[in-house]
Amino acid sequence: MELEEIGDEETLSGAALAVVLLGAIEAHRLHIKRQKAKRLYLCCPQLLRDPRGATPWQVLYRSRNDRAYITTMGFDVTTFHAILDAGFDYAWNTTPIPRDDAVGTGETRPGARSLDASGALGLLLHYLNSTMREISLQQIFALIPTTISRYITFGLNILLTVLRGMSAAAIDWPRHLDHFRAYNDLIVASHSRLTGVFASIDGLNLACQTSDDEEIENATYNGWLCEHFVSSVLVFSPKGFYLVADTAFPRGTKQIEGKIKAPIKSGQRMRGTIDEIQARLAFDRELLSYRQTAEWGMCSLQGSFGRLRIPLEIGRQTERGDLLEICVRLNKVRAELVGINQICTVYMPLWKQTRDEEEIWANFENMLFSEQRRSDRVTTLQFTSQWIS
Repeated sequence: MELEEIGDEETLSGAALAVVLLGAIEAHRLHIKRQKAKRLYLCCPQLLRDPRGATPWQVLYRSRNDRAYITTMGFDVTTFHAILDAGFDYAWNTTPIPRDDAVGTGETRPGARSLDASGALGLLLHYLNSTMREISLQQIFALIPTTISRYITFGLNILLTVLRGMSAAAIDWPRHLDHFRAYNDLIVASHSRLTGVFASIDGLNLACQTSDDEEIENATYNGWLCEHFVSSVLVFSPKGFYLVADTAFPRGTKQIEGKIKAPIKSGQRMRGTIDEIQARLAFDRELLSYRQTAEWGMCSLQGSFGRLRIPLEIGRQTERGDLLEICVRLNKVRAELVGINQICTVYMPLWKQTRDEEEIWANFENMLFSEQRRSDRVTTLQFTSQWIS
């Protein structure tokens, strides 16, 4: 009798345990089902099986088509492989990928990685040259989110190291007066009144996230634009030369007096003789025309690297600085090796060989800046001059 009661209790306990387990399994299944409905990323079953197989990236890579490469990555086939050969291929295949769950001192296994070196570089350039979400990168490269994130973080560090060693990516400042004079000669050939100019300058405001730190939040907030930005200006000027800027740059302090010149503000009073004012206006027109080069530079940088249009992570200062350096150096590589450089196109082959081309230069600033002048939000719409006899 006692044995039967013990057997019944064990049966009941086993049944109760089974019910609990089934309930837990069902609850877990329902939880996963609800989570799947909210997922904003793709998993392996929704992706192509082999990232090194017939993925959209592999089709693009094997096409060896310059137009397709430039459209998606900003570089032609030759330049893409030049970056690989400059050390990216070697570093990708010999450097262990840092992981929290593994020791980083072991030998690498490049064959076991989802992407080879060319695929990794392609992933980085797709990432930098667009504002696309990671889900699009998943579809193009057939990778899950964690792999995408890990490869981008790891690959950007390698790419920065490689670019720092490439001569085509070097950011050089003229070191001797002969270099400054050579640049000025190119400019004066098209703008005869701009003796002393060697470069143009423009500020670069990059959107950033809002910081929880009140001091950083106040430092990055732009009241005029009502958004948070990281502002960047990097420039020096030697004695006897000056930069061309817009009216937003300060030019009155003794330290930079005469180093930066900008067009006349609308509504600014001008004093002098008729000849003096006419000469100043003629100089101003050439100054305004040449300042377009700064706009070309900024448009080239932000237009080529769509990632800079996405708010930067305010709490990751080192990564933010690395991203900016990578984009600036890649922009230099693009100008040097691909040849997409509006400033070089305009100033290096001396434009003005015919009367028609001379007329184009004479009216250059009217063609390029009419809209900017019309929409000027700060200054008034007319010049006010005082004539002195």
